[in-house]
Amino acid sequence: MTLPRDQPDRLYRFTVRAAPRVLVVDDHRTFAELLAGALRTAGMDVLATAHSAAQAINMAQDMQPDVVVMDIQMPREDGLSATRRLRAVAPLAVVAVVTAHRDPEWVVRATQAGASAFIPKDGSLAEMIDVLTRVRAGQMLIAPSTFSTAPTAGTRPAPESEARPHLTRREQEVLDCLGRGMQIKAIARVLGITLETCRGYTKSLYAKLGTRSQLEAVVTAQRLGLMASAHE
Repeated sequence: MTLPRDQPDRLYRFTVRAAPRVLVVDDHRTFAELLAGALRTAGMDVLATAHSAAQAINMAQDMQPDVVVMDIQMPREDGLSATRRLRAVAPLAVVAVVTAHRDPEWVVRATQAGASAFIPKDGSLAEMIDVLTRVRAGQMLIAPSTFSTAPTAGTRPAPESEARPHLTRREQEVLDCLGRGMQIKAIARVLGITLETCRGYTKSLYAKLGTRSQLEAVVTAQRLGLMASAHE
């Protein structure tokens, strides 16, 4: 196996614990962009976002990231197949799969594909960042909420009936804007309301959805069917 030419530099990065260079892969563009922004805020060096397996393979080969955040469910080629191919073109990268699946069988399948971390997509953002900062090659790091029925920090499990919280018309408008990746200032401007009023609606939304961030709110709202898919 031929290792990338920049291997010494990358080994140095790990030695001094430099910010990991991350590639985010998810066919849902809004989720990918929100997650990328959250990881940057957490101090990670997000190189790019990819929206298909083929695009991810090409980017990984060119960029040689340290960590690849890989969605399992994607059209045409799923994330596990992409993980196997990616490991061949970027052998020093570690792959963390993000998925709605919680069955132990999926953890086994992810491990067999070469992944090094397993993270529920509806878990908390704090948990995801914690796993991504600790993932290392040669292991399978499983997020604590994977097999837990208890609420994780910043989120809550949907009730068995998947009952939707009641949203006011304005809350729904704010939610739709959040789902398009808009920031609070832009939402206030588009809806013609003050910044403080917009923050109030956002806070109310987070409370009703049981979330603490835009990313978590969007994922939970999509799971509950509260807004249209933002796939492109």
